[in-house]
Amino acid sequence: MYLLKPKKAALLNSLVLMLLGIISYYYNSTSFTALIPTFLGLVIFLCYAFYEKNNKVFAHIGVTFMLLALLGLFKPIMGAMARSDFYATLRIGVMQLVSFYCMICFIVSFIEARKNNK
Repeated sequence: MYLLKPKKAALLNSLVLMLLGIISYYYNSTSFTALIPTFLGLVIFLCYAFYEKNNKVFAHIGVTFMLLALLGLFKPIMGAMARSDFYATLRIGVMQLVSFYCMICFIVSFIEARKNNK
């Protein structure tokens, strides 16, 4: 199975969160909370930008915000499914799947780094 490098995974996750967060806000402009994934994506993008300076710190910060995005989207997806809103469910599901995949990329990288240090 091919996994992205952590830096590329952070870029992918940040762009998906920001883009789909903005799209969600545009179509459901009734709530400012639709932009929360966009702000989480922005923080992950900053971790991507500063990744080369201190890999360990920014990698862990990035994974923490990915986990926050993944867990924070459970309530919205449940609400979208209860409303039978297919497109909202799809957008939120994609954000969760990408966050989960990117977390796996980072975790595998952490395990490999730990093995190489021994």
